[in-house]
Amino acid sequence: MTQGDGAARPEVVLASSSRWRAQLLEEAGLPCRAVAPDVDEEAIRGADPLATARARARAKAAEVAARWPAALVIGADQVLWLPGEGRTLAEQGHGAEAIGKPADPQAWRARLRQLRGRAHRLSTAVALAAPADLGGDEELLVTSTVHLRADLSDDELDAYIGWGEAAGCAGGYMVERRGAWLVEAVDGDWTNVIGLPVLALVGRLRARGWRLLGDGRGAPASGSR
Repeated sequence: MTQGDGAARPEVVLASSSRWRAQLLEEAGLPCRAVAPDVDEEAIRGADPLATARARARAKAAEVAARWPAALVIGADQVLWLPGEGRTLAEQGHGAEAIGKPADPQAWRARLRQLRGRAHRLSTAVALAAPADLGGDEELLVTSTVHLRADLSDDELDAYIGWGEAAGCAGGYMVERRGAWLVEAVDGDWTNVIGLPVLALVGRLRARGWRLLGDGRGAPASGSR
């Protein structure tokens, strides 16, 4: 528990070492303790990319919650994928091709060429692990559609790769910074593409009685716990 405005506040723990996710929470008034989960992500595989993301998010949240049982723990896993032939989002996921981080500049170049001019999906699974007085466990999945520009030249792609800012990102690009030269549009939650669907997450916290308080932080409103 943390203290603020004279009242005890629940600890928010992010089951991740991602500075992007921690920054998104901080900027949303949810300062957190970032704890790297002791989970072998590659060993966790689902029937499709969406199932894999859900299972990994659950595993991350559960492992960290075992060490921080009184906290609200947020676990997340993100997957970038090309839709299959299904008509609904869930059906598309069954035939989807997951897109990982580029292994080397050659694979990076080939991936960006594949995505050029195409719409693809980016889904983030979020698992909340919390004691009963903080609302218990819950899961959500948020999907955004990203459109890369069709008029990107190979020279531009090489320049972007050479700059190197997105080397550790799925698909080999970022929507922020110099990624603006690659990305034409995003349909859906922008924060989801950056790393964590903050709008949906805040909505779930509000359903648990959390509100924005006078010190600029989100926490359970008085009497809601």
